[in-house]
Amino acid sequence: MTDLDDASDSGSGDPRPADGPDTPDSSRPRALVTGATGYIGGRLVPALLDAGYRVRALARTPRKLRDYPWADRVEVVRGDVTDAASLAEAARDVDVAYYLVHALGSGSEFEETDRRAARTFGEEARAAGVRRIVYLGGLTPGGVPERNLSPHLRSRAEVGHILLDSGVPTAVLRAAIVIGSGSASFEMLRYLTERLPLMITPSWVRTRIQPVAVRDVVRYLVGSAKLPEDVNRAFDIGGPDVMTYRDMMQRYARVAGLRRRLILPVPVLTPTLSSRWVGLVTPVPSSIARPLTESLRHEVVCREDDIKEYVPDPPDGSIGFDRALRLALKRIQEARVDTRWSNASVPGAPSDPLPTDPEWAGGSLYRDERELTVPVEPDALWRVIEGIGGENGWYSFPLAWAVRGWLDRLVGGVGLRRGRRDAQRLRVGDSLDFWRVEEILPGELLRLRAEMRVPGLAWLELSVRRDDRGRTVYGQRALFHPRGLFGHAYWWSVWPFHSVVFGGMARNIAEAAAAEEKERRASMADSGTDN
Repeated sequence: MTDLDDASDSGSGDPRPADGPDTPDSSRPRALVTGATGYIGGRLVPALLDAGYRVRALARTPRKLRDYPWADRVEVVRGDVTDAASLAEAARDVDVAYYLVHALGSGSEFEETDRRAARTFGEEARAAGVRRIVYLGGLTPGGVPERNLSPHLRSRAEVGHILLDSGVPTAVLRAAIVIGSGSASFEMLRYLTERLPLMITPSWVRTRIQPVAVRDVVRYLVGSAKLPEDVNRAFDIGGPDVMTYRDMMQRYARVAGLRRRLILPVPVLTPTLSSRWVGLVTPVPSSIARPLTESLRHEVVCREDDIKEYVPDPPDGSIGFDRALRLALKRIQEARVDTRWSNASVPGAPSDPLPTDPEWAGGSLYRDERELTVPVEPDALWRVIEGIGGENGWYSFPLAWAVRGWLDRLVGGVGLRRGRRDAQRLRVGDSLDFWRVEEILPGELLRLRAEMRVPGLAWLELSVRRDDRGRTVYGQRALFHPRGLFGHAYWWSVWPFHSVVFGGMARNIAEAAAAEEKERRASMADSGTDN
């Protein structure tokens, strides 16, 4: 199961401290958050903490939550929404349970997986005595039978029905496009507008949409926990503006200080072609772009705003589209994007643990290992390592990396355009171009797991240590576990390039660290002279 792709920038209101799991207060309600490692869950958890809830986070890989700033304030449990036993334990003594996962992109059977997971979740929540379920789904168009919706929207709607019928009072919040820094919808809008002053676009750019600001989404999610017990229904949630996608692009251009865009809609771009086009221009891969663009075929405008009877707007009202854009852009400029759409694991990405070095029993394991002594302090070398990828690149043969990224996108992979969540800091679970951070020990080790399309499992490790003479040593290790004959052929076909790519990478990282250290010392000397 993967985590929902659009959610909040932050909560609203003044934050209030909440006790961590080591100092429980039984008088405070407990909230269970599924998908806590994803974009929505990663934003909802701190908002619930600030609202005074005890939070239990359900995650398939709990260590991915280790580096979140709120990790020591929550109870983390291992589990999966398709596993009844783990859900039963997670739901124990829970007041409100948030369902923030879906199986989109996990294969042709994703609708059945969604169906089974929602039923299991509802059954275990009822058995545990959970008082309320809150689910964030998609806004469906009026007058269109659900069987005619895109698979993405149809599955979201069905999950809502299943939870409403679970026997646990449920609030289904249905949103169209959610605007927030790091969300898939926002990044799709942002990059389409910024990179294409002239656009040949699909006809769906004329479809009317009611976007909602991310801060309002979080406010509704938190507020829904306190709905009366007899409320068991779906609510449409949206912002104050209704517009076409074309209007959204023009208004983004104005807010971002860009020229007005020339947009020419044409009817010949199918959903498949549209998603390929979006995947080519933006960091959002076609596997995620397709459900987003398919959802835009029909008008998605709120048909009621009853949620405001229970969760009133703040005194200054809900956030308009232009202000939502400004808030998102500000957070990007200030490097305060807490989570991104790419926090969710890529469907089909390998999940096997790193093979142990001396006892690898899984077959062949190819290695490329390199070490260099670097005349700098370890922290200078570590800063370069932790800043790798994204706009900083990979310190070797940029054309080779670019070509590999393009090839990956052509076969449906994520390519290099995911970049980084933060330009300087990494944490476990972060996406890093076509890698994901599997482990990070600050000042010592960065381990990346490949999420590009390769016939096997691949890792890249970068490390810092001191040798027995006190010198700083840079370590670099690439590991590849081939899958089948094609996997072996793949390794040997790229092996001649390793000395160029990996060798150059090691040398250039060492040189970059030395240059940074030299610049830092010069700056300190100048500062000392000035004083």
